[in-house]
Amino acid sequence: MTQQTQFTINRAPASIRKLAHIIKDPIVFTSVVSVTIGLLGISTWYYYYHNKHKHGSPVLDPHIVKQFKLIEIRPLTHNAHIYRFALPCKDDILGLHIGQHITLVANINGKEVSRSYTPITTDEDRGFFELLIKAYSHGTLTPHIASMKVGDTIGVRGPKGTFAYTSNMVKHMVMIAGGTGITPMYQIIKDILRNPEDKTSITLIFGNVTQDDILLEKELHELSTEHVDQFSVYHVLNSPPQEWTQGTGFVTKEILQEKLPAPSPDTKILVCGPSPFVVSVTKSTTELGYEAPRTVSKLTDQVFKF
Repeated sequence: MTQQTQFTINRAPASIRKLAHIIKDPIVFTSVVSVTIGLLGISTWYYYYHNKHKHGSPVLDPHIVKQFKLIEIRPLTHNAHIYRFALPCKDDILGLHIGQHITLVANINGKEVSRSYTPITTDEDRGFFELLIKAYSHGTLTPHIASMKVGDTIGVRGPKGTFAYTSNMVKHMVMIAGGTGITPMYQIIKDILRNPEDKTSITLIFGNVTQDDILLEKELHELSTEHVDQFSVYHVLNSPPQEWTQGTGFVTKEILQEKLPAPSPDTKILVCGPSPFVVSVTKSTTELGYEAPRTVSKLTDQVFKF
């Protein structure tokens, strides 16, 4: 200790002089330093933990299958349900770009089975994600999912997919969906319409067998009513009810010619649905002058197949 420091301490109040004398003891000094370092460590841990908990963390891993617990099942139609799965923490997010999908993995009769699905929720929804899944009696994974009970878990890996939506990507987004092909469209529609800075015009052409088969019909109607100048829906039914005023039969070239804007760099077409549906629709869009899609679509393609 320097003479100047000693002089300063000597002029300090008695309580400070006594504390300085105590700290001069090597054992006491070491203990004080250890406690201080410990408190700093705890404070640092608390800051980062609290910050992580507050803002949430992406939970998906493209290489590792993680298990997520089913916490809610909501019926949508006679054979389709919305399944809600919990994330580890209430503020966690999937970490999925708008338009991407995940892979569900399950062990069925000793064999690993996997299929791709697009959540109908986004990273705006924290602590959970939801999947809209239609059960097919001849399917492999969907009967397994349909048999799940609240509390059961399923494996998830991701994200996957080359489509990642960004605001104002194009001026006009045309979506042509069949059946459960509505799920990526619905996710993108919600993202566009919740953002007042996104001016993208959306046209959805949605093909189904009957009106009872239309998934998210109420939600789509509400969105089109709330955003009448930005979003329109045109339904096409194979077996429509009486007094049906929209499309009937299949989504044909004639229907697309009537509903689609002229091909331009400011228009992108998204197509999702059963394989025969996608083949038929993209054949029609090519004949109408849009770019022919690739076998595996890229983000820059004018016609993108999910």
